[in-house]
Amino acid sequence: MNVCPLTYQPCAGRYSSRGLRRLSRNLADLRDFPYTADEQLKAAETQVDKISIQGVQPKLSARLSPASGSFVLVNRGGTYILKPPNPPHRELPQNEDLTMRLAAAAGIKVPLHGLVYAKGGTLTYFIKRFDRAGRRGKLAMEDFAQLTGSTRETKYASSMEKVASVIERFCTFPVIDKSRLFRLTLFNFLVGNEDMHLKNFSLIHREGKIELSPAYDLLNTTIALGHPTEEIALPLRGKKNRLDRDDLIEYFGRQRLDLTDKTISRITEEISRALPVWEETVHMGFLSNEMKNRYQELVNDRSKILRFS
Repeated sequence: MNVCPLTYQPCAGRYSSRGLRRLSRNLADLRDFPYTADEQLKAAETQVDKISIQGVQPKLSARLSPASGSFVLVNRGGTYILKPPNPPHRELPQNEDLTMRLAAAAGIKVPLHGLVYAKGGTLTYFIKRFDRAGRRGKLAMEDFAQLTGSTRETKYASSMEKVASVIERFCTFPVIDKSRLFRLTLFNFLVGNEDMHLKNFSLIHREGKIELSPAYDLLNTTIALGHPTEEIALPLRGKKNRLDRDDLIEYFGRQRLDLTDKTISRITEEISRALPVWEETVHMGFLSNEMKNRYQELVNDRSKILRFS
């Protein structure tokens, strides 16, 4: 019995019917993405100046064609972002897809995403663009680097306190989005995501309000990088290392974000209850056994620091 890379559920073929329906109700099957990992990296180099998506990881702009049962590369009008394997960092597509699934289990809003088999047997990560509306519409979205006048070169020159200030300044309902930021900050600490810089936070304009966008670019960078020197990209309370419950919950949640005891208890309890689901999801995921073990060990260690287990 196989495991569907779209749902992490057992299936007879490569993909489950439920997983295919999540992509499109008109999708009968999903063909292998017709590029090897090397060919995808080369294609990403040619697209870099033609598409609006940027970043350190190589990215491809694509559309899903239910008629042909495959993802198709496009320079304009893409509705999906694809990320191929990227040596020397190990198993990035599997890592990002798993981390996004754990985020959803922890109550964090994430876009449609998954893994697709590619030519040569590798896996490519895909995520549906959430800044698109309808066939041609675009939603206004700005990352926190843009909102604070920072650049790609200065995207780490900030702090979590300043991230909170952006929410307080621009969001329609800042109390709601500060609670979302608190949940996301706890999550990133638990899964070892040390690369949440200013460009990985965004505000989106939709339905007459400005709010935090769905989460994206979530990775366990601890196992991807091997020996990171920091626990967090943007300092909290002036610290990037040796963070603990007092820093993350008492100081950031209660003092800086000014969340109520009820809100803090609800969020911490919901994440704590998700931990057994996380363990099952890690087990069912597509990382190698070595990386699965390292991922789960880190979550166990971090949850003890936060007294979640």
